[in-house]
Amino acid sequence: MTQLLSIDDARRKVLDAVRPLPAESVPVEDALGRVLAEDVAAAADVPGFANSAMDGFAVRSGPAGRRLRIAGESRAGAPATVALGDGDAIRISTGAALPEGADAVLQVELVDENSDMVALRDDVAPGRNVRPAGDDLRAGEVVLRAGTRLGPAEIGVAVAAGRAQVRCARVPRIGIIATGDELRPPGEPLRAGQLHDSNGLTLAGLARAAGAVVTGARAVADTPEATREAITEALRLADVVVLSGGVSVGPHDHVKPALAALGVGEVFWRVALRPGKPTWFGTRGSQLVFGLPGNPVSAMVTFILFVRPALAAMQGAPALAPRGHARLGHAIPRHSDRDECVRVRLEDGRAFATGPQGSHQLRSMVGAEAFAIVPRGDGELEAGADVELEHV
Repeated sequence: MTQLLSIDDARRKVLDAVRPLPAESVPVEDALGRVLAEDVAAAADVPGFANSAMDGFAVRSGPAGRRLRIAGESRAGAPATVALGDGDAIRISTGAALPEGADAVLQVELVDENSDMVALRDDVAPGRNVRPAGDDLRAGEVVLRAGTRLGPAEIGVAVAAGRAQVRCARVPRIGIIATGDELRPPGEPLRAGQLHDSNGLTLAGLARAAGAVVTGARAVADTPEATREAITEALRLADVVVLSGGVSVGPHDHVKPALAALGVGEVFWRVALRPGKPTWFGTRGSQLVFGLPGNPVSAMVTFILFVRPALAAMQGAPALAPRGHARLGHAIPRHSDRDECVRVRLEDGRAFATGPQGSHQLRSMVGAEAFAIVPRGDGELEAGADVELEHV
């Protein structure tokens, strides 16, 4: 019998097959969740001028007790029109430009104001409550690196750096097919032996969370004709095709023959993984095709372990995050020849199983923060043992 691939070896084969997607220019307002294909450097200092960190009075540094004449005002967007002279103070708002001649700001809570005069109740050191020019970004400084996925903060930094558009990798297109005569749409009444198709929507959700656009998510009957037609259409539209179910060797498993007939070459089949042993992976040119097990937990686990890293790599993002570690909160039986991804919640550095771990028990994914990777072997892994964590 052919030796099963380890999780890491299977991942390497997947990532070796990935070809990065081309870059395109994207308006910053549409770039949330996209991955940068270029470095972004600041076009100018941000802020471009020294400004106040407080509402108060711009003054020259010096001792407490001084009485100063209020000579004007500097507001955000409306700098003072006069320079600060000896014996003067200028009222200033947070974010407003520091007037010429001032080197500090004393906050309004530490002054006594009377008519057109102000008395300072504290010593004022040079630079107090002043944000210097370039305090956030320096002109020419690279502030975002290629491969960064753009969240709200990154979008804001790109705008502050002077960008209206950024170059990002094209979004991967993914087609999802769930196979099985027993599958019915959500909410439809079920007859004996039927199930609602949870895999289609679950896998589509995982794909969108990984930055992909779903070209279609459908369930098909277990016939050679329906399977081949669905895969043909998915390959026409998508960069990545994900199937769940039908990848084993039973009389109603039609996925592998259909893929072979459509020119998809097998890279591997079966991984030393529980749940997820019958995972299949192949390519057609730059297109990636994954045949995932039909059990809902197996489908989710194998998507997270193999498909999600591929989608990240296609966009130029880091494919694999460093694994964490925790200590088991209780003993867990080991499987003799497969590593197991136990769904766990984390508490004070310890990992606790989310409940029964059957591959059909989708509820075990609810509240799961990570997979605790329990290595194959005999007996059980005792409470307190160190385990690697694959965060979900």
